[in-house]
Amino acid sequence: MADQPKPLLIKRYASRRLYNTETSDYVTLEDIAGFIRDGREVQIIDLKSGDDLTRQYLLQIIAEHESRGESVLPVEVLNDLVRSYMSGNVSVVPQFLQASFDMLRDGQAKMVENMSSMNPMATMPGMEAMKAQQEAFMKAMTAGWGGKKGGMGTTMPEMPSKEDDAAEGSEDLDAIKKQLAELQEKLSKMK
Repeated sequence: MADQPKPLLIKRYASRRLYNTETSDYVTLEDIAGFIRDGREVQIIDLKSGDDLTRQYLLQIIAEHESRGESVLPVEVLNDLVRSYMSGNVSVVPQFLQASFDMLRDGQAKMVENMSSMNPMATMPGMEAMKAQQEAFMKAMTAGWGGKKGGMGTTMPEMPSKEDDAAEGSEDLDAIKKQLAELQEKLSKMK
């Protein structure tokens, strides 16, 4: 497995301003969300106390996106999360959520890999650049799902018709909906 790059270090000053140590400039929460969408891990540290504030700021980013109508988490899931915090018992929810997102990311990566290996055009000159553009597009489209690599529903240019594209996209959407329903059901049973 390749070495993971060090997280981007952001320092919070007493004035609550956030300072990017790599570029030596101040950043906003939206900038930090952009770094994360681009696949970077971030670590936010209070300059004075040395406390790790990463979790607090990531939750704030999610709350801002949810309040703008960019909802990703269903109300039932949010209720279950609140219950897991309030129960007082050791919760398996964090491990379950981590495993679920890992599984989703791995599935997306395998789908992109399988689509690429089945593609006879993959050996043509210039296809690597096209593939990289497509993966970047899918990464941007699936950013709200926590995906770091590729995406579900990725299609290569050799697909014969728009009807086939629509059918495959519909199947992928149905599979995603089914997975989300199964996850919600499992979360509900954990109460």
